[in-house]
Amino acid sequence: MGSNGRYSGAALDFAVPVHSEGRWDGGSAVADLAGEFGAELVRAIRVGMAQGSTAAHTPRGSSQLSWYAFATEYARAHWPGRAAKTRDETSDGLTAVTLAMFWDLPGRPNERLLRRALRHWAFVVPGPGQQMGPPAEDRLVLQWVAKASRPLVDLHDPILARDVLESLRRKLDGGEAAVETMRRKRKVLVHALGYAMERGELGSNPLAQVRWRVPKPAVSVDPRVVANPYQARDLLTAISYVGGYRRARGRRLVGLFAGMYYAGLRPEEAIAVALPDCRLPRTGWGRLIVHRTLPQAGKRWTDTGLYHDERGLKNRPPGETRVVPLPPHLVALWRESVTTFGTADDGRLFFSERGGILSYTAYHYVWREARALALSPALASTPLAKRPYDLRHSALSTWLCAGADPAEVAQRAGNSVEVLLTRYAKCLYDRQSINNQRIEGLLSAYDRPADLDE
Repeated sequence: MGSNGRYSGAALDFAVPVHSEGRWDGGSAVADLAGEFGAELVRAIRVGMAQGSTAAHTPRGSSQLSWYAFATEYARAHWPGRAAKTRDETSDGLTAVTLAMFWDLPGRPNERLLRRALRHWAFVVPGPGQQMGPPAEDRLVLQWVAKASRPLVDLHDPILARDVLESLRRKLDGGEAAVETMRRKRKVLVHALGYAMERGELGSNPLAQVRWRVPKPAVSVDPRVVANPYQARDLLTAISYVGGYRRARGRRLVGLFAGMYYAGLRPEEAIAVALPDCRLPRTGWGRLIVHRTLPQAGKRWTDTGLYHDERGLKNRPPGETRVVPLPPHLVALWRESVTTFGTADDGRLFFSERGGILSYTAYHYVWREARALALSPALASTPLAKRPYDLRHSALSTWLCAGADPAEVAQRAGNSVEVLLTRYAKCLYDRQSINNQRIEGLLSAYDRPADLDE
């Protein structure tokens, strides 16, 4: 090491790996061979070979990068261009890991303050018109967090790494988190550690030495949530009675829920339906071109500072569209909605009483009241159509039971055929009944005594 505290290239007595073309591979092979010490060696090479390096970038200083400092850097690097939901999930995952990476220092704030400061400020890039810095109380909390955060490289301790992973299982009340929540948070951690290795802060993946797995999630739809056509019709009728006739809190949303059932739309797709994208003839089938969604994420996570994020189709490239045929009954409901309530300024068919984008809370309250009106107490206590999204499940199950081509159903729904058949295989009651009748008929034919020729 030179007198200025930096490592020189000559001071490192090992061979620098090169590709067959003769160029340096960036130190990745060294990192792989050296395990957890590879990152420090790679930083030493970079510092020694870089021109104009300063003492502030010494390898020893970099190796003590705290998890919190790294996590805030990661959150900011992965903010631009991401969906608001993705930003929210990233913040949630980083918060969970950060809470498990503290030294036991005095003055620890309570869990509510820690979580609020981390979720609202530490892993957020303020958008236009938003407050640029945390209030005094949260600022003090984050100062404690910065002091108490353990170094990133401590994750190479298998005991700590397991503790961090186990923390992803727990909800705020100490109970077991949903499998999908665990998977989402672990995905954030894995992606963040990959970024740390990419930056040379870690030489290998600390989780590779820990045998810990997230339970497999349920892939197929629970058949209990699927409403049959009679139940779906009763639910849609009950919506019109919610909130009284004059205020029309329910009546203005009948078409919204009908779109989820008769066209198989996701809620964020149904909310974004606009009149220019529809063909609504007086008779016969209509058509909808789906090209955008309006998922609700929260003002903190969107670029616009609005509650909803305008996105393209789910799991599809930007600009892709999907054509969805509209059955005559749905066409009539949407025409009636336009005649009665008009459209929003941007052409949306379904909107709040003040013309705004419908919030998750608003239409869920209406659905909950309609469900209580339409279903008997015995059915209301079951998972049947418990969420508005279950109308989409009912729609796709009905189409498959009607014998529709799975490829066509998948295209209308915006799914792959494989996902469609995997998710809805348990919901095809009508097909099971038909096959049961055929099997029973065949077996019954052999129950009759054979006619013997004498």
